[in-house]
Amino acid sequence: MKEKIIAWIRDYFEAQGNPPAVVGISGGTDSSVTAALLCEALGPEKVWGVLMPCGVQHDIDVSLALVRHLGMPYRVVNIEEPVKALASLVGEAMDCDPNKTDAYKTNTPARVRMTVLYGICALLGGRVANTCNLSEDYVGYSTKFGDAAGDFAVLSAFTKTEVREIGRELGLPAMFVEKTPEDGMSGKSDEEKLGFTYEVLDRYIRSGEIEDEAVKAKIDRMHKANLHKLLPMPGYGKD
Repeated sequence: MKEKIIAWIRDYFEAQGNPPAVVGISGGTDSSVTAALLCEALGPEKVWGVLMPCGVQHDIDVSLALVRHLGMPYRVVNIEEPVKALASLVGEAMDCDPNKTDAYKTNTPARVRMTVLYGICALLGGRVANTCNLSEDYVGYSTKFGDAAGDFAVLSAFTKTEVREIGRELGLPAMFVEKTPEDGMSGKSDEEKLGFTYEVLDRYIRSGEIEDEAVKAKIDRMHKANLHKLLPMPGYGKD
C-alpha cells in the first residue's frame, strides 16, 4: 500500500516543481504516518515538521521523538500568545468571553495552527500537508480551515485502522502508530468525544455493517451535518 502512496506523492511534487513539504506534527498517528510517507517519498531534508503546542503540551516529547526519528528539519512555534490575543480581540468586539463557547475554544487553535503552517510555507515556497484521514472526514471530526485545510491530502482515502496499517508497513515504532487519538485540548480521547470507537466507525464505512442502531443514527447524522467541510464551496451561478 505504501508504495502507491509514495509514488503519488512524488508525482504531485514533481508536477509542482519539487517544492518542500510542510506538515504539522501533533505526535498523533496521522501526522506521524503523513510525515513518514513524505520523508520516504521526497527525502527527509525536503520535509519540514512544525510542532505547535498551545502553552504546555503534555505529549510534545512524542512529537520531538518523531521528527528526530525521521531526521527531518523542524521548528517549534508555541501558539498560546496569538490564541490568547485573538480571544481578547474577539471578546472585546462581541462583549463576551469567546472561550466559553465550545465551537470557538476548540476550533480557533486549529485555525491558528494552519495560519502558522501557511506562514512557514510562504517563507519556504512549500506545500502544506493535510493530515486528516477518511474516518475523521466522514463524521466531520476536523476544523474547517484548520486541520481540514491543506494543499494535498495523503491519508484522506484511508480509515484510521488503515492508517495504522500503513504506519506499521513503514516500520514506524509503536509509540507513533498505536498512540491513543486525542485533540490535545479537551483532556478526552477522540473516541470518548465521538461516543463510538474508530473500529466501529471504520467497519461501518467500509462494509455498512453496524450492530448498534443508535450509533448508526449518530454517525449518519454527523456525516450529513458535516458534508459542508468536504464539498466545494457553493456559490451563486455555480450550480
